[in-house]
Amino acid sequence: MKKTMLAALAALAAAIVLAAARAQPMHSHDVGEKVAKEPDKQPYSPGLGEIMALQQMRHSKLWFAGAARNWALAGYELDELKEGFEDAAKLFPTVNGVSLAQAIGAITAVDIPELGTAISARDRTRFASAFDKLTGSCNACHQTTAHGFIVIQRPAALPYTNQSFRPPLLTPPRSGQQH
Repeated sequence: MKKTMLAALAALAAAIVLAAARAQPMHSHDVGEKVAKEPDKQPYSPGLGEIMALQQMRHSKLWFAGAARNWALAGYELDELKEGFEDAAKLFPTVNGVSLAQAIGAITAVDIPELGTAISARDRTRFASAFDKLTGSCNACHQTTAHGFIVIQRPAALPYTNQSFRPPLLTPPRSGQQH
């Protein structure tokens, strides 16, 4: 009787495990294996808040790259910032009755090139001035579009502890190595 009861419990446990496994979607890291799912009805389109959260990240990284004199990283972040502004203007041409495309157009026509010039010149003083001007333009846009409660400033602390903002050290190639 004890063996019968143990066999029944084992069978019950196996049934519960199988039922749970069937109820859960398969998870795989195999690129070739796909799990069937219901197709999305519309393609994903980020909201303005999502785009602006990325812009805030880029703004912060731009500051720390320039402050560390990592001009290559600063140029990269500036380009990413410009692309983000272009996406916002394209996806949200008007916000609260205000032409976001026009406001962003002014930023990309004046502030972004001014920062680019400071980065190309590797001039930290001009960089800081142009960065502050960009920040002021962002805040003016927020005021105009009824988002004045969002106030951007120079970042006070480095939020990315997993990234070095110092320029990489260039080591000369060892003899016999080609680069």
